Amino acid sequence: MTATFETIAKEKIETLKFPNDEVLKDKDLIKEREMELNRALALGNLEHTKIKLYFEDDQSRKLVETTVWGVTDKRVILKQGVVIPINRVHKISL
Repeated sequence: MTATFETIAKEKIETLKFPNDEVLKDKDLIKEREMELNRALALGNLEHTKIKLYFEDDQSRKLVETTVWGVTDKRVILKQGVVIPINRVHKISL
């Protein structure tokens, strides 16, 4: 990714505001994100593997290193019930 992402603690995510618009404009990238989230979910539940989640709130682009505990059709669920809207996620990596 060419843009800079600011590292944030998982505990601070609850204070962020997320717009409703989609950060990815390409349908192939959206499909890739869905596959990456499902992989991160499997790694999180089976091996408790931490991943890097690149996302964007209403202020800037952010990065959190965490374990994915759940994925719904609209949200990524992290430990302690912290959620990030899927439409605000740019990328997931190990």
